[in-house]
Amino acid sequence: MGMFATRARRPADDPGARGELSEEQRQALPPLFEAVGEALASGGGVEAPCEAVGRLLAARGTSLDEALEALARTARAVTGRDPDHAAARAVAVAWSDATLTYLHRLACDDPLTGLASMPHLRGRLADLYRGDWDLAVGDLAVGDLGGRRSTRDGHALVMIEAPSLRGEGDAPSRTDDLTGSLLLGQLGATARLVFAGSETIGRVGATRVAVLARRDRLGPRVAVLTRMLEELGPPVRVWIEGLPGTDGAAAALLDELARG
Repeated sequence: MGMFATRARRPADDPGARGELSEEQRQALPPLFEAVGEALASGGGVEAPCEAVGRLLAARGTSLDEALEALARTARAVTGRDPDHAAARAVAVAWSDATLTYLHRLACDDPLTGLASMPHLRGRLADLYRGDWDLAVGDLAVGDLGGRRSTRDGHALVMIEAPSLRGEGDAPSRTDDLTGSLLLGQLGATARLVFAGSETIGRVGATRVAVLARRDRLGPRVAVLTRMLEELGPPVRVWIEGLPGTDGAAAALLDELARG
């Protein structure tokens, strides 16, 4: 029968029917499934412990198939039947959510520099342009965003370019890539001292860092950033890159900046 098959009710002399796990049942439980087994034995709500174990197993790198098989072994040991749909769904959903959260974090951060990745920076820009559209479709005239400036008028990219560690025509090396990443991480950390709010600071290509910042007092802040970067030693170039009027054009701009 399938995992979600329904079988007859346990007999009254079944140890699980008394709401307690027998020592034999406890020994038969897979690792981490004791709370699930206790919930099954007591007849209480099993979804919460199933969600908890699903998240934990995902964090430990256990596959979904292995997680569901462990749940099935637990249910059979305690109740003599396969787990019901609610228990299996709780494990599967929690496992999936935890896995997606992990993957999302990988996509958000560049592992070598700790800076936001290009996809994350691109997503933040898309959110801003989406806000322009949401206001524009409310029968507002183009350029009239209810007192809020458009993304093009209210934001800009502050670009920081580090010198390339390779000479013209030199083949890339792992040492140069690692040294360059460490330098970009240092430049990004310095930028965060000046842009300490909600600004997104990301890696753009091999030698550039971008700060997605509001235009308010942007000139003075860029001047402070430039002085701080000059004190680090290696010569860097800092400039303000204006944003275009559309989301698609902004994506093309990022691609162009990444190519350098």
